[in-house]
This record gives sequence, structure tokens and C-alpha cells, in this order.
Amino acid sequence: MIPRRELYTLVGADLLSNLGTRISVVAIPWLVLETTGSPTRMGLVAAAETLPYMLSSALATPWADRFGVRRTSVAVDVASAAAMAVVALAPWLGFGTLLVLVAVAGGLRGIGDRVKHVLFKPAADRAGVPLIRLTSAYDGLARGMTLFGAVLGGLLIDWVGVTRAIWLDAATFAACALLIGVLVRPPAPAQPAPRESYLRALRGGFAYLRTDRTLLTMLIVVSASNMFANASVAVWIPLWVDRVLGDPAGFGLLLGVFSAGALLGNLLFTVAGTRLPRGATFALGLALSGAPRLLALALSDDLVVVLVVTFVSGIAIAAVNPLLGAALYERVPAPLQTRVLGISGSVAFLGLPVGALLGGWSVAVLGLTPALLVMAAACLVLTVAPLLLSRPPADRPAAEPVASTPA
Repeated sequence: MIPRRELYTLVGADLLSNLGTRISVVAIPWLVLETTGSPTRMGLVAAAETLPYMLSSALATPWADRFGVRRTSVAVDVASAAAMAVVALAPWLGFGTLLVLVAVAGGLRGIGDRVKHVLFKPAADRAGVPLIRLTSAYDGLARGMTLFGAVLGGLLIDWVGVTRAIWLDAATFAACALLIGVLVRPPAPAQPAPRESYLRALRGGFAYLRTDRTLLTMLIVVSASNMFANASVAVWIPLWVDRVLGDPAGFGLLLGVFSAGALLGNLLFTVAGTRLPRGATFALGLALSGAPRLLALALSDDLVVVLVVTFVSGIAIAAVNPLLGAALYERVPAPLQTRVLGISGSVAFLGLPVGALLGGWSVAVLGLTPALLVMAAACLVLTVAPLLLSRPPADRPAAEPVASTPA
């Protein structure tokens, strides 16, 4: 039972820090609004966290390999707890200091998320848990934590105030560091990784990803999917709700139905995922999760129709992240996983800022309904066509993984 306890501790600690992060996603913009009253500054704070998160996910990973993945996880969680504790003091420190602190917190969280995920595979191997089942269960739990954390963040601001809500985020990072530091003890690698310069180690991660066309294709189409998803949430769905329903509650309803579908899909995929063909399931999940939602918004003003299509799309998306995660764990040799997983996370997230810009630009140029029709076609082409032209995700590793990963 000890290997399983270690795996459950890792997943639980990661989800706990995710919960705190979701609380801060609500609390920090509210703090800025309370102290400055400026929507522009709210946007600046969001950007100040997102960009360092994406950069550190890729660029800090060679240092994590050198320092040790587990030690890095504990160290950055301790530092994240300290950074968030100081963010709570931001009204007295000034807006410029807040920007710096949020950027530091985002950078720390980027590397912290990546190294925890590197620890998952050896823990799952020792516990005898199939990777596809782990990645599916984790994806579902993370989606649930996102929903719960956002709601809890709003309630905490009302109950205890925005400063104490941010303090709670700091406490979750501290608890995560304690859990991993005390209860997670991965075995040392049989052979220590060779010492490499920072640039050589970073180039090694990029070089591997460049040679694995299957993984690279999967990451590109997931990035494209994220682009259209973010454009939907940021622009297209709110505009449709305003035009058709005239009630902002409809926006929350559509997002909630999509999340409910994704949670059901994760449950189904956790049970059946090991028996499904990976390539076809990955392509079908992308095909059903993006373009149909846009077509429903473009062609129907019936809320029930849009809700049904949105729910089915949520079920479909549930297969995508677990299959990508399993492919990364299985195909990438253990000594390269920290670097390749970090770079992969950055590539997958590239579509998010592009999507926000694309959503506004498309409506300004074409109008809402034509934009939705054009983007539905573009979504289908960019997310499915590359998979049809490439080899499907393999059920077996393309490279034989090393038995253990740096501790």
C-alpha cells in the first residue's frame, strides 16, 4: 500500500495547490479592483502571472533536473507560499510591487506544476496504476477542483475578505510542500544523469520533441483547440448569451454544462480508456469538442439545443488531455521528462492568449454569426486535419523509458 499512498499523496498535494490557485484567480483581480478600481490594471496583473508561468514551464526545467525534481517541487511550493503571503500585503506595498510578486508567483507555479507531473509516472509505475487511468482520473479531479475553487474563492471573499482568501492560497502551497517533503520518497536513479550545461540541457528537450512527430502534432492541435476554446469563453459565448438571452446567468450556465459534461467524460474514460483505440479517440475528442459548439452558437438561438451540444462537447474533450499526458509519459525517456513536459506545457498553452485576440478580431471584422461559421471550419481543419496527415498516437512507447527519474 505504500506505493499507492505515495501516488495518492502526490495527486492530492497537486490538487490542493490547484485549489489554492483557483481561489487566487478570483481573489487577486478582486484585490486589484478594490484597491485601484481599474479594469486595465486587472488585465495587467493577469498577464503578469500568465507569461512567467509559460516561460518557466519550459526554461527552468534544466535547473530542476540538476537540483532534483522532488527537491525542486518542495522548494518552489515553499517560495510560492511566501510570495502569496506577501501578495496579501499588496495594498500597502503599491501596484508595481504587486505586479512583480504576481509575476514571481506565476513563474514559481509554472515550474512547480511541471515537476509534480514528472513525479506522477514513477509513482504510478510503482503502484501498478495504468497511466491512461491516472491521467484521466487526474484530469477529471482537476476540472472539479477548478469549478469548486472558483466558487469557493467568491464565497471566501464575501465571508472573510480578499486578503484572508489569498492567505489561504499561501497555506495550500505550504501544505503541498509539507506533504511531498515528508511522504513522497521516490527511489534514486540507478545511474545519475550526466552533468550538462543549461543551454545544452534545454536544447536536448527541444531536440527530442522535434524528432517525435507524433507528440509534436498532438501538442500543436491541443494548442489550436485551446485557442478556439479561449476565444469562445472570452468573446463568442458572452456575445451569444447577450444577444439571445440577455441574461449573464446564461454564460455561467453554458460553462457549467460544459464542465459537467467533461466530468462525466472523465469518469467514463477512466473506466474505459484502457480499452479504446488511442489515435481514433484523440481525433474524435478534438472533432466533437470544438467545431460543434461553434456551429450550435452560429445556427441556433434555442438554448436547449446549445446546451445539449455543449454537454456532448464536454464529454468529448475529456479524452484529449489524458491521452496527451499518457503519450508524454510513455514516449519520453525519463531523463528528459522534466524538460520535455515543461516545453510541452508551454506549447499547449500558446493558444490561450492568441485565442483571446482572435475572438475579438473575428467578431469586429465579420460579425458574430459569420465569425462563428468561419471559425468552426477553421477549428475542424486545425485540430483534426494534422492528425489525419500524421501517424496516430501509438499505444506503445516510441522510446523505452528509463526505470526511474531524478529524485
